[in-house]
Amino acid sequence: MSRIEEMLATTKLNDLIHKKEEEDKAQKTILWVLAIVGAVAAVAAIAYAVYCFFTPDYLEDFDEDFDDDFDEDFFSDEDEVQ
Repeated sequence: MSRIEEMLATTKLNDLIHKKEEEDKAQKTILWVLAIVGAVAAVAAIAYAVYCFFTPDYLEDFDEDFDDDFDEDFFSDEDEVQ
């Protein structure tokens, strides 16, 4: 009987070891996927920041022109507070 018990114990031990190895593989795979997604997100954020930095802001020019026209049309020199 002890021989059969030893074999069963050895089999259970091997099953536990293999389960642990499979879990480690799954965790490493998930870690790699998250690392790749994080790297892609970081590159995209840097590219967007560079794009925003180098793109001229045309809206500022439009707002300045609009404000000048508005002041000239509706207010005269006499209406200004001194």
